[in-house]
Formats: sequence, C-alpha cells, structure tokens
Amino acid sequence: MNGKDVRKLVIACDAGMGSSVMLAGHLRKSLKKQNVTVEHTPVDSIPSDADVVVCHTGLAARARRGAAEGTPLVQFEVYLGDPAVDRLVKAIKDGGEVGG
Repeated sequence: MNGKDVRKLVIACDAGMGSSVMLAGHLRKSLKKQNVTVEHTPVDSIPSDADVVVCHTGLAARARRGAAEGTPLVQFEVYLGDPAVDRLVKAIKDGGEVGG
C-alpha cells in the first residue's frame, strides 16, 4: 500500500494506557498536515476500516488476528523514536510503500 493512500492509522495496544497513548499523540502531531485519522484502540478491537495497524512486536500475533486480512501491520520495539514508526511517517508524507 502506498503511504499517500493511508486515511486511518490505528495504534493497537494491550492496556490502553501510557506509552501507546503517547505514540498516538505523537503520530497525530507528525501527520497533522496529512489527511490521516490516528486512533488508539485495544489490540482485540481493531476496527475493520483501519488502513494500517501499528503495534508493539509483543502484540503482533494478536493484532494480525484482529486486523482485516491484508491490512499492513507495522511493528515497533520502542514507543517513541522507533525506526519502523519513523519509516511509516515518511511513507505517508512522501508516498512511499507501507509494508506489512
């Protein structure tokens, strides 16, 4: 999927508190000029209309089960400053490929 086609990005987390909420806020700020909605949701309740799901690597298996088939899943290790998240933001801004 091309990053320019992303309209809904979902941060999937386990507890719904703390670091993942900060990541969602950071992504909202980073993507403010793009037409992208950033939502924060429990990993077991990923909406079917998500274009991209972002989650910690420890939740990837659960996120894959909960996301619609074919939805790219971006996994990260560090909540702020992770290279995978930085690549995603760049792809959305510049139109690069968003992998799954």
